[in-house]
Amino acid sequence: MRRTNRCGNFFMVLLINMMLNLEGLIPAAILIALHFFFDISIWWGVGAVVAWVLYLLIWMLIFKWVGTSSSTPDIPKENKNPYSSGPYVGKYNQKNDE
Repeated sequence: MRRTNRCGNFFMVLLINMMLNLEGLIPAAILIALHFFFDISIWWGVGAVVAWVLYLLIWMLIFKWVGTSSSTPDIPKENKNPYSSGPYVGKYNQKNDE
């Protein structure tokens, strides 16, 4: 995968992720509506919003960590296929018999 030299702008991606995952605010909206209709504490709604933001933040940090972890390439193995004509010769490693 291609690496770029640009900075990762984590918080801009977090804002876009928050806009794409607005269904996570439904419990908070219900709790805030219950605050106005049945006079429950507003802190339940605020806590639901904070929990939603923390969930998105942790989820993005996990994906950032996975994206930065390197994967080691496979070691080339010996061709043990008896029906093949020999080693693999690709487009860029052709042998010139000139």
